[in-house]
Amino acid sequence: MNIWESVRIAVRALNANRVRSLLTMLGVIIGVAAVILLVAIGTGVQDEVTGTIEGLGSNLIFVFAGNMEDGGGGSGFSINRPLTSAEVDLLADRLSDEHRVVPVVQGPVTLRSGNRTMRSTVAGSNEYAEEVFTADYIGGRHYRRSEVIAGSRVAILGSRVRDNLFPFQDPIGREIDINGLRFTVIGHLAAQGGSLTGDQDNQIFMPLSAAQRVLGTTDLSSIIVRAAEADRIDSVQAQIERILRPSLGEEFSVMTQEQTLGMLSTLLGTLTVMLAGIAGISLLVGGVGIMNIMLVSVSERTREIGIRKAVGAKTYDILIQFVIEAVMLSVLGGLIGVLIGWGGALALQAVVPTQVTAWAVGLAFFFSAGVGVFFGVYPAWRASKLEPIAALRYE
Repeated sequence: MNIWESVRIAVRALNANRVRSLLTMLGVIIGVAAVILLVAIGTGVQDEVTGTIEGLGSNLIFVFAGNMEDGGGGSGFSINRPLTSAEVDLLADRLSDEHRVVPVVQGPVTLRSGNRTMRSTVAGSNEYAEEVFTADYIGGRHYRRSEVIAGSRVAILGSRVRDNLFPFQDPIGREIDINGLRFTVIGHLAAQGGSLTGDQDNQIFMPLSAAQRVLGTTDLSSIIVRAAEADRIDSVQAQIERILRPSLGEEFSVMTQEQTLGMLSTLLGTLTVMLAGIAGISLLVGGVGIMNIMLVSVSERTREIGIRKAVGAKTYDILIQFVIEAVMLSVLGGLIGVLIGWGGALALQAVVPTQVTAWAVGLAFFFSAGVGVFFGVYPAWRASKLEPIAALRYE
């Protein structure tokens, strides 16, 4: 019997039990769709974070509280000594005037305008933030040095904040309530997406001292230094470390834009692989389901196997037929899973960044086919070893 005859018989056998075949494929469908969807989310987030960090500007050096290199059993990421304005003043005094030092403080706040309320994140910095961070203003302006010194209650709205609090209105000059304090809107931004400092569209920006007053803290989230020239980043990084070490000891980390990007890319890449592995477990569960159903099929078709052997079918023919049935179930389930996973990734783009990759689709599909072969061999081998006489007597 040729291979095409085996395929025809396999199709007929699966078609005779459509509901059972569909339920058998369900595990593979879910597994493949989950692998593609989770990898798409992981890859999309990784690409967005990478693009955002690169889009922040060039020649950036980040200073964080805590020693990020002490991740192995020591103090880890615990922060015993937070960054304060004293470190900003120290860097501003000791570094050359051609470099820009920008303190950053962030925290959650509640915004209110009229009867509209929303949760957001406040981001405070100094007048040099406009030179360090890229921002596309639709209207208004950045806050001035005098407003930073005075702690003026002025604010710049991200696009989502503007749309939620002032839909179809010009917010410039209007007042909003931020954690019980009144602020005047002086600018609003175009949609920018996520960044190293969070979702910029859902943030509200203001002078550093005003943000610290709103958040009730004098600590800083980070300090960002923009080197005047790209080829001087390493020397500026070393200089920052020398300046801060006497006061902070080892309780701080200084990372270039490239180092920060590499660390986040590694972390997100590992997370993506872990998500794919977790989703792959459901493929194994689907394979077990295929094996169970194929064993049931062998029992139900024992007399058919006996008749085929009695009229000349060889052990190889029986083996191939059942393997083909298992592979058809897994391949068809894989194709359906690919379509569902791809469609789900496209649908989620409005909520979270996703990117379907060819390697994820190929891996999920071929792994599902391999599952069919692996878990279909034993039932097929068992069917091929049935004795014709015993099979014909089976009731």
